[in-house]
Amino acid sequence: MITIEDFKKVELKIARIKEVNDHPNADKLYVLQVEVGETTKQIVAGIKRAYAKEELVGKLIVIVDNLTPALLRGVESQGMLLASQDDLALAVLSPDKQVKTGSIVK
Repeated sequence: MITIEDFKKVELKIARIKEVNDHPNADKLYVLQVEVGETTKQIVAGIKRAYAKEELVGKLIVIVDNLTPALLRGVESQGMLLASQDDLALAVLSPDKQVKTGSIVK
């Protein structure tokens, strides 16, 4: 369990996927370039088996924007996208209306 104060530290924002590339060292990972307001970030995501590159380009997604960068199989990830998964499918979380990138998720 975490407190509400812990949760308030997490910055969830809307981003638009601008570019999708295969990860050079992993079969299940994509390397995404995402627009978050005026900034572009790189996110490594394990969604390759669920989505074709063409499905993702232009898609609005929800990301954790203030995560400490991490090396994932040798490639830096500067955030994390949010997705849900069950026994049948993996689904990237996306707003149901057009909103500006960089918008805060509350």
